[in-house]
Amino acid sequence: MAKPLRIGMIGYGFMGRAHSNGYNRVKDFFDLEYLPVLQAVAARDAEKAQAFADRWGYQRVETDWRKLVAADDIDAIDICTPNNLHAEIAIEAAKHGKAILCEKPLSMDTAEGERMCAAVEAAGVPNTVWYNYRRIPAVTFAKHLIDSGRLGRVFHYRANFLQDWTINADLPQGGAALWRLDAKAAGSGVTGDLLAHCIDTALWLNGSMTDVTAMTETFVKERVHQATGKKEPVEIDDACSFLCHFKNGSLGLFESTRYARGHKALYTFEINGENMSLKWDLHDLHRLEIFDYSDEGPERGWKSVHVTDGDHPYMANWWVPGLAIGYEHSFVHQVADFLAAYAKGEPCHPTFRDALETQQVCDAVLASAKSHQWVPVGGS
Repeated sequence: MAKPLRIGMIGYGFMGRAHSNGYNRVKDFFDLEYLPVLQAVAARDAEKAQAFADRWGYQRVETDWRKLVAADDIDAIDICTPNNLHAEIAIEAAKHGKAILCEKPLSMDTAEGERMCAAVEAAGVPNTVWYNYRRIPAVTFAKHLIDSGRLGRVFHYRANFLQDWTINADLPQGGAALWRLDAKAAGSGVTGDLLAHCIDTALWLNGSMTDVTAMTETFVKERVHQATGKKEPVEIDDACSFLCHFKNGSLGLFESTRYARGHKALYTFEINGENMSLKWDLHDLHRLEIFDYSDEGPERGWKSVHVTDGDHPYMANWWVPGLAIGYEHSFVHQVADFLAAYAKGEPCHPTFRDALETQQVCDAVLASAKSHQWVPVGGS
């Protein structure tokens, strides 16, 4: 019989739903030593938190996250709050010996992330950050191909993440729904929200970056803040582009914006190697585009691999070959991997320490945009 891992979730927004779905679905498709029990959810609004708990199956509601973190009937804390609360909650949870699953980005900046890493490592508690795109089967399959050496020497990595939901000067900043537009809650704009995903995937697939040069733009300079009702300066980046050098000698090109009209969530990456190139698109997330130079000449060309067979990553746990899964399943996979690692006493990547490297890149990008100079990653 499976052992329980009692989950205490803090926050109940979009990511709270995505994580809760992962916890609820994992038992139906993965055979695991531990299974999640939705023990409690904490949020300031008791009525909304109770509605969330009733829908997803949490056993009780707390309005003080500190009480939840200290509770004896909680084994793991899931942090689904705005970014400015990640560090305080994670450090306190580590003091109480809780396993921690934290939404991305890890922290507001590198210094804060260092304190979080120090706390979980000193306490010896399991920890992970929800960079879920790693666990889309086509992306994981790309990782397998790269690690097997099929690409040979890598020359280029490029990625973008484009949205259009803030193209409205009347859209306010701050508050429960729009905290991502408030630098005090979010830390940064598209860099920490969207590019962080691109950076995490790039570091996982192609290794560390050495330095970056970047530019950012804030297209709407003032917005009404929902907390004050007054127009205040907008301090987040609406768009960001940067170039980088990877330690393996390849070059990187990244772009993200919330001002690409017509794009709701266009996330793509391409990696070009000496022997093979790979392309992936979130809009067609179950496919990996592959160009293999070893193919016979007349038949050589790009091919689209439908990543749904039982020998593809994760797919043996789902349906029959040819039937695709979706975005939400990446969270099920992360839950499954975390529980498997928890049972073995092994780290579940990306750990806080892994995610700190992404934060270091984000900080270097923002510093470069401000200074108009190349900036080393991690101050090296």
